[in-house]
Order: sequence, then C-alpha cells, then structure tokens
Amino acid sequence: MGNRDISAARTYHDDTKHSYASLHSTPHFLDWPNQPLPFKLYRDLEPLPLPREREVSSAPALDSVASGEIEVEGERLPDFAELARIFYYSAGITRVRTHAGGQILFRAAACTGALYHIELYLICRELPGLEAGVYHFGPSDFGLRKLRGGDWRSVLVEASASEPSIASAPAVILFTSTFWRNSWKYQQRAYRHSFWDSGTLMANLLAEAAGMGLPSRVILGFEDEPVNTLLDVNADREATLGMVALGKTSSAPPSAPGPAEALGYETVPLSPAEVDYPEIREMHRVSFLENAKDVAAWRGAPPERKEPEPGASIFPLASMDLSPVTTGDPLEEVIIRRGSTRRFARVPITFDQLSTILDRATRGIAADYLEPFGTSINDLYLIVNAVDGLPSGAYFYDRGRRALDQLAEGDFRREAGQLDLGQELAADASVNIYAMCNLEPVLERFGNRGYRAAQFEGGVLGGKVYLAAYAQRLGATGLTFFDDDVTRFFSPHASGKSVMFLVVIGKKARRQVLYER
Repeated sequence: MGNRDISAARTYHDDTKHSYASLHSTPHFLDWPNQPLPFKLYRDLEPLPLPREREVSSAPALDSVASGEIEVEGERLPDFAELARIFYYSAGITRVRTHAGGQILFRAAACTGALYHIELYLICRELPGLEAGVYHFGPSDFGLRKLRGGDWRSVLVEASASEPSIASAPAVILFTSTFWRNSWKYQQRAYRHSFWDSGTLMANLLAEAAGMGLPSRVILGFEDEPVNTLLDVNADREATLGMVALGKTSSAPPSAPGPAEALGYETVPLSPAEVDYPEIREMHRVSFLENAKDVAAWRGAPPERKEPEPGASIFPLASMDLSPVTTGDPLEEVIIRRGSTRRFARVPITFDQLSTILDRATRGIAADYLEPFGTSINDLYLIVNAVDGLPSGAYFYDRGRRALDQLAEGDFRREAGQLDLGQELAADASVNIYAMCNLEPVLERFGNRGYRAAQFEGGVLGGKVYLAAYAQRLGATGLTFFDDDVTRFFSPHASGKSVMFLVVIGKKARRQVLYER
C-alpha cells in the first residue's frame, strides 16, 4: 500500500472520528506515572546557547500575520540572533505555571494538551554567528545541539526534487512530531494533532519571519526516508512532517560531506514504557513519497474549487483599509500575551474585530501545495453567538467575495456547546470558527499525503486566528469536536466536508486560568 492508495486516509479519518458513542466506550485513562517528558533530551551533547536579547518587530502583529510571499533583492541570510528569535517565538518557553504536581512550561504556540510533541531542527550553511551544520533546537535550555557538522543542504534539495525555495535557502527549519508525547493522551487521533500543532507553531514562525523581512516557504513534499535519516530519527516514533525554507542565497549548496551515517546519540527515555498505536505508524508510512517523480507531481495547485452561489443574506466584511496597518502591538508582545482562553464572558465582540480576524487569517500561506499564493483547500464555517452588527446564526465565509453567507439565523449556543464535546467554551465564546475540507478531491490530487496537507493548513489557519484575536486583545482557544455532527449542522452547504480544526474567539472573562487546550 502506497501514497496513491487513498483508502488508507479514508479509513484512518473515519476510525478516528469522535462521536458520543466512541467517547463513552473507550477504556482509555491518563496514566500519570507514565506521562512522557515534554522535551527531547540528548544525554551527551552540549548546547550552543542562543542569544536571549531579542529585538521587537517594527511591524504590527496584524501585518505580520497577514503577510504574503516576501521578495528580496540579492541575498538575505538570517543571522544567529534572528534564528534565536524565530525559535523562541515559535517554540520557546514563554510562561511557567506552578501547581501542586509540579510545573507546566508553556510555549509560544498552542499545542493540544500542552504536550509539545513538535521538535525543530535546523540545517544551514555557514551563517553570521553560526557554523554550517545540522542542529536540534532544545527549548528546555534554549540552545542548539550540533548533530552533524558541515553543509548538508544538498540532501534536502535532492529530497525535495530541487524545490526552488529549498535550493536557494541558506537555512531550512524542519519540524517533526514525536508521536508518543501526544498519543499518551489522545491515542491514535494524535496523528491529526501532529499537523494541528505543527500548524499553529508554523503560524507563529511564518509571522515572525515576515516581521523580519525574511523570505519563508513551507514544503510538505519531499522524500521521507533521506530526510529522516539525515536527522537520525526513526519515523515510527518521531517523523519529519515538513520543512521551512528561510532566507535567500545565490549560490547552490555544495555536495553533502558524505553519506548520512547513523549517529547513535543517546536520548533520555520519554516514559517508563511507550504505548504503540499502529494506526499512527501505518497512516504516516502510507503517505511517504518514494522518489523525485512523486515529489515533483506533489507541487503546484490544489484541486480547483468553485465558490458556491451566495444565499439570500450576505454580510460583507466591515470596510477596512487593506493596506498595512500603522498601529497595534508588535507580534512578539502578542505571542507572549497569547494563551488558550479557558473562560469567556458572554458579551459580544464587534463586527470590525471579526472582520479583521477573518481577513488577516485567510490571505494565504506560502506553501508548495498551495499555488498560487492565496489558494486554500479549507473553507471556514462559523457559529456566531454574539457579534455586534451581525445576526446570530450559522455562516460560511466566502473568501472570493470577502463576505459572510448566512446559512441559518438563530441562537445556536446550545448546539455550539454540544458540537465541541459538550464543553461550555464553545457556547460561551462569541464566535466558533471551523476549518472544513472536502477530503475526496484533495486525496485524489495528492494521495494520502493530502491528508497531512489538509490538517496542516487547518492548523495554520487556527494559529493565525489565535494571533489576530490576541492582537486585538480578545481571547481564543482551540477545541476538539464531534466530527460528523459538525458536518450535519452546517449541511447541506457543508455536505461531504470534514472538520480539520476548530478555534473559538471572544472576550476573556475575569480571573480565568490559562492553560493549553
């Protein structure tokens, strides 16, 4: 079974749906003595400390969130201090909470269960302040550990079938998921979370790069085996999910220093005993790209979609200046302030605030499977509970018209709470925003790997909504959901579509406790 046998993605998706029956029939419980460590720790590698003095962007956060593809003249090399900023504001520890059982070290981007299973690696040429090499980023001590010396970028160029942004990138950040760190709580559904959580992290990273004027592009199409080998990871336990090309250089990377031999560096065990979920391993393996032909076929435009004809009640987004804003908090302050809101006040936000969030979050993602820039494979559906200037009800966001198409008018707070597994957060929030995808044409176009793409884009959209909400001093949190019930709620308009991500927004209630979803 390979990438083109898309029955695998269909089966995995159906088998990991939440329903009332599935939630109440599982015998799973949280084995606290076996909880995984939140860090990958190498026993014998000394860290190279990253600079802790960090500049603040001159551009407002809302500009950085909405930024498109960045073009630069000549070379643009990130220096050591800029890389430190990117690592910190995407995956660094930004808040510590002490409780009776110990501490929780919260990080810059939202992650399901605060389990932080996404790891970052850097592969670079010689840069200002940093030698060429393959590095692992350690959030626990904010340092880089060199795994291989020398310039290994040519391995990534070959694995990506000479993807132009990789071929011209002086630095590439790779992101992986250590599956057990999330499946400890979420079992086989954790494979979805790999892309949700890498997506919210990438929303931060791409915005931070944009604030620096640093070209960046996400690459999900590559031969898996050589990339995992270069990082010395076992794809059954920790697997490379994607890459981000950073910067621009005019010189092609040299040949690799040699074959990527196994490193054998010892790491601290995550738990006394890891539990294997074969559904995760199998789903990931059947989405591998095996050769350059497969990788080249991956790149380009997603399936063509036509916006449905609008209904009788259309609400254009509030009139706003689409040129860059000139005021507002910088991105770094917004990221430090961001948390996952655990209590919403049942009060309205403004239509201007919602319009800004939708506009800034949906301008586009620079990625190899979303050509041209601004293309998407996810649609946004909304349950509006309390927005001044907008009737409560169910909506579809029509990107082409930049308008909300009302599907049904009414008070759906009770339904919103039921759809998010019966939690009050969705009922209390002002707006629930669902990223939904028609998976069938996506799988036909991309194969099983299209499942990665759909979930990942949903995560990036959710991460952008987080940032755009907090930039306006609102609250936001990501939630899970009863899959088929959501589709039924928005049908017939959403018939055939599946939920990829849910984020809810509103005004934070006082004396809330912040923790990750």
